[in-house]
Amino acid sequence: MGIIAWIVLGLVAGLLANMLIPGRRSQGLILTCVIGIVGALAGGWIATRVFHVHTLNGFFNLSTWLTAIAGAAVLLLIFHLVSERSSSSRRSTRSRRSTRLFARR
Repeated sequence: MGIIAWIVLGLVAGLLANMLIPGRRSQGLILTCVIGIVGALAGGWIATRVFHVHTLNGFFNLSTWLTAIAGAAVLLLIFHLVSERSSSSRRSTRSRRSTRLFARR
């Protein structure tokens, strides 16, 4: 399968994975597509190495699509967890600062 097919597959897999994951989305469309492309490539690589499933057989193969969507979903979940954790630490730092300001007055 060519690189253009992997990019198209990753774009679609990223969008499908984004619809499958519940919750509020903090990333935009471009970042979702980039995560989808990386997830599709990573999912195909992991499936080949770990499960000895050859997902590079064709563009319209079901196993290719399933591994691409699964890889994109895993990366999107990781992205949500990391971005949520970093935003909560920023919020707690702000609340501590505002508490100190009000305590000094």
